[in-house]
Amino acid sequence: MMELEGEKPKYGEPRKYDPTFKGPIYNRGCTDIVCCIFFIICILGYFAVGILAWTQGDPRKVIYPTDSRGQFCGQAGTPLETKPLLFYFNIMKCASPMVLLEFQCPTTQMCVEKCPDKFMTLLKAYTNKEDFKYYKNFCKEGLEGLTVTQILSSGLCPAMLTPSKPFTRRCFPALDQKKGGEITVGNNSKFDDGEGNIRDAKDLVAGVKNATVVIEARQVVMKIFEDYTQSWYWILIGLVIAMLISLLFIVLLRFLAGIMVWVMIVMVILVIGYGIVHCSMEYVSLKSEAGSNVTLKDLGFQTDFSVYLHIRQTWLAFIIILAIVEVIIILLLIFLRNRILIAIALIKEASRAIGYVMSALFYPLFTFALLSIVIAYWAVTAVFLSTSNQPIYKVFNETACDHSRKICEPANFSTSSMKAECPDSKCLFAFYGGETVYHKYLIGLQFYNVFLFFWCANFVTALGQMTLAGAFASYYWALVKPDDMPAFPIFSSLGRSLRYHTGSLAFGSLILSIIQIIRVLLEYIDHKLQGTQNKCTKFLLCCLKCCFWCLEKFIKFINRNAYIMVAIYGKNFCTSAKDAFFLLMRNMIRVAVLDKVTDFLLFLGKLLIVGLVGIFAFFFFSGRVKAFENTAPNLHYYWVPILTVVVGSYLIAHGFFSVYAMCVDTLFLCFLEDLERNDGSAERPYLMSDRLLRVLNKKNKPEPAQ
Repeated sequence: MMELEGEKPKYGEPRKYDPTFKGPIYNRGCTDIVCCIFFIICILGYFAVGILAWTQGDPRKVIYPTDSRGQFCGQAGTPLETKPLLFYFNIMKCASPMVLLEFQCPTTQMCVEKCPDKFMTLLKAYTNKEDFKYYKNFCKEGLEGLTVTQILSSGLCPAMLTPSKPFTRRCFPALDQKKGGEITVGNNSKFDDGEGNIRDAKDLVAGVKNATVVIEARQVVMKIFEDYTQSWYWILIGLVIAMLISLLFIVLLRFLAGIMVWVMIVMVILVIGYGIVHCSMEYVSLKSEAGSNVTLKDLGFQTDFSVYLHIRQTWLAFIIILAIVEVIIILLLIFLRNRILIAIALIKEASRAIGYVMSALFYPLFTFALLSIVIAYWAVTAVFLSTSNQPIYKVFNETACDHSRKICEPANFSTSSMKAECPDSKCLFAFYGGETVYHKYLIGLQFYNVFLFFWCANFVTALGQMTLAGAFASYYWALVKPDDMPAFPIFSSLGRSLRYHTGSLAFGSLILSIIQIIRVLLEYIDHKLQGTQNKCTKFLLCCLKCCFWCLEKFIKFINRNAYIMVAIYGKNFCTSAKDAFFLLMRNMIRVAVLDKVTDFLLFLGKLLIVGLVGIFAFFFFSGRVKAFENTAPNLHYYWVPILTVVVGSYLIAHGFFSVYAMCVDTLFLCFLEDLERNDGSAERPYLMSDRLLRVLNKKNKPEPAQ
């Protein structure tokens, strides 16, 4: 439909020619001052929260386990220095549902030098001097002259000891897992519970099984942790290799952009093709092995993930996934071949721009350093906040009691009315808490810590985007390069961003942080309501999470382009966001095709780096190459370092390619403005490179002869 005469265009007026415009405006004023002041106040409040947490918190509560009196096991300079492990009198009580509510096993806990390594009951140990001497290591003091009944009724000793092993400084039952899946505890079929009752050992095994459901998962975590301790050195080497390959790609793109793009495309297709061939070979090799035809559904969840690699269906799934990815990439390359030529020209222009602003390649290191500081401050503050509570003791009892789970004082509990009314009750350490104003609002301080973490992290990312945008925009609009460019484009742009646009950066990052914290709250609500929610609630939460995920992606897109406009024109955030959005909407076809094709090509570059490093890591850690058999560490799960290297390689590649992506996005917006401002005449020549002019079938008209 044609617009009526005098009607305002839907997406604003195109940019008009301005002979005085020569790139980023230098005479500019401060923008979004209110948000800047608010951000500074919040940062000062963040420091205050950190100082308050550091004065109240005690990180030892995270490092050391605590006994029933709230004392730290293994803490240097204390009587428990030589007793670093926590022992539970009755580990089976840890399977109680109350543990999930109170995060504390309703049984006596004490610090010991080492975990018990033999099965023994108090009744039998009491009759043997040597056995009882060993048993006392797991009992409280004051056993002299007491009978077995008196010891048990006073809660001074556990009724029995079971072989245990330390895990996270706590003693957990050491179960002997046999091939048939049977669990055995010693050779005794019967045992005395210490109270005159003879019980079958199967009852003990059943109880221990219930108490150790979570322990199996913890053992997997422990094995993964051990794998990291064995392979961290090689993981770092893999990440360094990824960094060197990324840097090499960026340098080669600078000088051989067109060739490198096509090399990346071909290499990605070849790497994925090799993955399909390798998975096919593994699939065929398992054909004759017994048990390899078991389906993943029948196999179920296994803590030993290497089991899945001996199943043919696993490799078939890998083949299908890689084949789908390969086909999608090839089809996209076929249908977008013409646009790829324009995108390559844009990447070449970005390479040329980076050649004039080489310091931009190292700017991600500055962003990484700032993000590391933000993450470290958040993590330390979170630890101190979570450990700034006081020890709370509660009444735990075996029988019905009116004082059950009430707060008590261990110092005078034996003479208190609670003990008199409930003789079998105990005053045990329950958790860390408090009743002061500080403790009441502790959850609010934790929320503030998380929110400011998101805000500061987004601010640092936004600062990097605006700094790079200002530097690359000064390159594009320079009529004579590099004479019309600042001497130090990155430092000049960084100074402008911090001096004039801290408020705009804070405003954009605040909007994004609010959306992110809402997503976190939705995940928290979903986790809390899991198992109790009806289908309607589940559907509603799913829709909300999907909507806010989409909203976050849209805001990131708007913010990124708004920061480019702020860097160029120096206007406030809202005006810049509107101008950027309208400019993109006026050129919707170019945005949908050209810009996204460029992003796709850069993504292929990241995918290639990840694929190369991932293949190398696979052959090294899996021991498939004989040359690495004696060098590679001995691991429980060799996929642990492989996944770590793959994820780390992608993040490293993303960090380096983000400079190119920001350069392309900035040049793309400048390119669109150039098309609107100028017409190629001698008075209004295009400022884009001759290469882009040829690809777009445009040219600058020569000046008329005098």
